[in-house]
Formats: sequence, structure tokens, C-alpha cells
Amino acid sequence: MERYVLSVLVENHAGVLSRVSGLFSRRGFNIDSLTVCETHNPGQSRMTIVVQGDEYVLEQIKKQLSKLVEVISITHCEKSATCEREMALIKVNATGSARAEIIQACNVFRAHIVDVSLKSVIIEATGSEDKLSSLIRFLEPFGILELVKTGLTAMGRGEGVMN
Repeated sequence: MERYVLSVLVENHAGVLSRVSGLFSRRGFNIDSLTVCETHNPGQSRMTIVVQGDEYVLEQIKKQLSKLVEVISITHCEKSATCEREMALIKVNATGSARAEIIQACNVFRAHIVDVSLKSVIIEATGSEDKLSSLIRFLEPFGILELVKTGLTAMGRGEGVMN
């Protein structure tokens, strides 16, 4: 099974997210990741949907999505032609000498410490799924207290614009 990233431009009004997710549910397709946000045009939102499957599943998803009235356009984001990022907030035990090691790791991974307390820090990191996974694996021995990640966001490279 392959991983596919779809960028879907939709009308920005109540119920659209429910209809899109319901479509996946009814057809038995699983959503691995879903991010949604208003675009620069307040009347439109952009969904980035990550799914697993084969070419047939991808085509079925695209056909079903295109049937929804609120869907404006659908783009299959090819990895080589797309800039993909995720963001993570990671709360880690950080006492004594561990704190210096965690700060050094943040510099290596180009992450930022956004909150500090006596016994923990919250780290903000953005990047590819692989980069975030590597950082998380590095931080596990210190004791991850909480972890939250956004879903994948993606945008085509170059001059092309999704309309």
C-alpha cells in the first residue's frame, strides 16, 4: 500500500468537513491525517488528506470527492513536486544535566523551546515526518510527558497555484 497526499480546496462553510469525512467513512477508506484551514480567500478552506491504498483507491477517493458540491478542486500531491511539513509540540522531562542535552538537540533539529518550567520544557518542531520521528526517538529516553502533532500540510513547489 502506498501513501497518498491529497490537497482539496472546498467552500468554507459549516458541514463541509463532516461531509468529506463521512464520505471516507461510508466507503471504508481510512484517513491517516487530515488538516483543514481557511485560505487567503475567506470563502474557501484547504484540506490536506493523507490516505493509504493503491491507485484504484486513490482514483475512487478522487471520484467520490469530486461529486461533493462543496469541493472546488482536488490535487494529488506527488512527493517530488510538493513541500510537506508537520508541526509537533513535545513536553519533555528536563531536569539537571538533561536540560543542556535537550537544548543542544533542539539546535541540531532546528526546534524551539517555547515553554520552560522547573521540571520540563515544551519543544516546537516543524519539518518532515522523518525529522519529527527522529527528534521524538531522541527525546524518548528523557521522558516524553505529552506529545501532539498536526497533520501533514502540503503545497506544490514552483509557480503553480491551486484554484
